[in-house]
Amino acid sequence: MNVEKFQNDVYEVTGRLSSTLSENDMPKLNYVRQQLIEMYKKNLVKINHSVLELICAANLIANGYTVEVEKKVSDILVCDLFAKKGDGDTIIEIETGFTPPDHAMDTVDYSTARIMSKIARYSQFCSKFSLATPVLGIIPIPKIFLIPPNARKKDDVKRAQDLCNLYYKNPPVNYDDILNARLHSIYLINVDKNFAKALDPQGYVDLTESLLHRSEVNY
Repeated sequence: MNVEKFQNDVYEVTGRLSSTLSENDMPKLNYVRQQLIEMYKKNLVKINHSVLELICAANLIANGYTVEVEKKVSDILVCDLFAKKGDGDTIIEIETGFTPPDHAMDTVDYSTARIMSKIARYSQFCSKFSLATPVLGIIPIPKIFLIPPNARKKDDVKRAQDLCNLYYKNPPVNYDDILNARLHSIYLINVDKNFAKALDPQGYVDLTESLLHRSEVNY
């Protein structure tokens, strides 16, 4: 563990992000930075994930939110970012697309189940739930979450629940968690350019499907 290197890196990131914030907002971002430093000392965070959190935090702060990172929202859940503005709150979970070696042969199903599990579990603890991901990768957004809860079909909800519980059994995801889950937006994070841009879920799916279609090779 190299605390000095971590501190230097997060100070550099907040320095870059300072141009996106007013002078009055910088203490809010510095607070997030200090939270991350203290957590790194306890070996609870890593630099690559912390950089993504700082960039998302700056975006939220610029839009009037106060932000906490690695906040406990239930007995079993700790969210990446928890932000409040007035009477509303939002949770952002950062998804990097990492797949453990045990799932090298079923990466898409595993990743889809992880995304569904996050949306189902976290969205019940906030008024708005969002995912964030670096621009380098594409995350699978289950189309059931593009449909309002009152329009979701029972068979589709059950199929999504079964896929979740194939990988996440402790505790299992409940039927109602899938039925009522909501996804507000997906943030695309550009680390090099120090910004995060929010897309609505349908817009993100349309964009990624278009990119996948363009990348197909015809022989």
